[in-house]
Amino acid sequence: MTEQQFSPELLHYSASHNPAPPSHLGTRYGKRGGFLREPGNTVVCHVAKGSKTESALIDVRDGYLAMPEADKLLLTPITSLHMTLFQGIIEYRRKPGFWPADLPLDTPIDDMNEIMAARLEAFRPLDPFSVIVSGADPAGLTVEGRREEDRKAMRAWRDAFADLLGYRHPDHDTYVYHITFAYPIERLSDAALPAWHSMLGEVPGRVAARVPELELTPPAFCVFEDMNHFHEILIFDPEEDMEANDD
Repeated sequence: MTEQQFSPELLHYSASHNPAPPSHLGTRYGKRGGFLREPGNTVVCHVAKGSKTESALIDVRDGYLAMPEADKLLLTPITSLHMTLFQGIIEYRRKPGFWPADLPLDTPIDDMNEIMAARLEAFRPLDPFSVIVSGADPAGLTVEGRREEDRKAMRAWRDAFADLLGYRHPDHDTYVYHITFAYPIERLSDAALPAWHSMLGEVPGRVAARVPELELTPPAFCVFEDMNHFHEILIFDPEEDMEANDD
């Protein structure tokens, strides 16, 4: 195969096309020892435990483990699988645009978690949405709203969180939703690319054949110490909100 046949997403993980060290290596995780402490918060939809979706994604994840040079990836725990709906703040990302504009950049993370949770106490859930797998790369899956109305709903959630919390990342409007399986410790060799290209191209169809839409839990504001676990503090369930309004 020629390199023109490889997607830009795959070439991003190629040593010859992107020799720079992985961006989170040394802060989020190390070459040895797994994930490092990197506290912060986020809003995610977890993959529903015990669901057909979880089973399908575990099988896909196992396929990653069987690939050439899979040892160059650090896998996240199955229990942490999630789709990030809105990016929170992180200890090592203290700069304008990534932090509430009205709060000092040196505010301790634990204080930030409490302040942001307090702001979100009054947040009312927006419309529910359905999600499908749209692609795959060595780090995991890319996902998107199943229909245009789902994509609009996801954008509305992001906009509402940004307005309430007081910041918008530079990629707020172009953010690519994803479910992370792994982080690169090293880039892949050119020899490994054809096998990865072939496998990754099959992933969306394989998942869709088992689960037409992903079974995700309602959006939740979570805090974390590292990438091993995301502890849900507040859950924003559209269905529960609708039932409460009907009473």
